[in-house]
Amino acid sequence: MGFLSEFKDFAMKGNLVDIAVGFVMGAAFNKLVASFTGGIVSPLIGLLFDADFKDLRMKLKDGTANEAGEMVGEVWLEYGTFLTNVIDFIIVAFVMFMIVKAVNKMKKPEPPAAPAGPSDNDLLKDILEALKK
Repeated sequence: MGFLSEFKDFAMKGNLVDIAVGFVMGAAFNKLVASFTGGIVSPLIGLLFDADFKDLRMKLKDGTANEAGEMVGEVWLEYGTFLTNVIDFIIVAFVMFMIVKAVNKMKKPEPPAAPAGPSDNDLLKDILEALKK
């Protein structure tokens, strides 16, 4: 078996294809959640803080002006961006939890069927024997 045919067999296994599809879907879902958080959640939270949520930051170090008048050497703690990413993570984690919970619920085996009792013929034979006595 050649290298290429081995690779083809490996690549076409169901699990690997499923992982690839899941990876692509996850990337698309991440973009969807990021746009939801950035476009809907952040502005609503920004209303509470009376500022754009992503622009929340704190200056840690002042800078100096260069010849062009631009500030250089400033250091900012951009906690608004971090909080936005935390919200993204929580949304993705919750949705993934719900998906895994639904899949696990579908995978649960059916309870075993009740043991079958005697057939109708067996019961009729028993009745017939009891009547003969």
